[in-house]
Amino acid sequence: MTIFENASRPLALFINGERHEVLIEGPQVTLGEVLREKLGLTGSKEACRCGECGSCTVLVNGEPILSCSTLAVAVRDKEITTIEGLSTGGALHPIQQAFLDVGAVQCGFCTPGMVMMTKALLDKTPSPSEIEIREWLGGNLCRCTGYVKIVEAVILAAERMGKGGAR
Repeated sequence: MTIFENASRPLALFINGERHEVLIEGPQVTLGEVLREKLGLTGSKEACRCGECGSCTVLVNGEPILSCSTLAVAVRDKEITTIEGLSTGGALHPIQQAFLDVGAVQCGFCTPGMVMMTKALLDKTPSPSEIEIREWLGGNLCRCTGYVKIVEAVILAAERMGKGGAR
């Protein structure tokens, strides 16, 4: 076999608290492709496919990464959390609920990335300032809003989570 052959290879990933084994067609396969095409986890979006928009943001060991530009083999043996992994038992995570409650969801394409970036922010800074929120979300593009409702959602989620909400 040469390095140019596209033989499938097994890859084990730990996603949303569960181990998943998938076959990938080589080391060039991205995490976004595996999540969406192999595992049916379509919550994370792939808008730009070049790491510019943030819609594909997931957490790897608690850190936000862009799944469209991260090789799947680079995250084996790491804990991956997708938007699907935030809700528990059918109940939305406080961040997801806050986005709905303030109307921060319009077309919804950027929302998974915004929510995941918010999760990473609030895990590090439970009571962020508006400036910190805007800095953290600066790499996540939204074409529908002026970000006002999104920032309001993050503030509401921080307040709710600070009062014993889920982390």
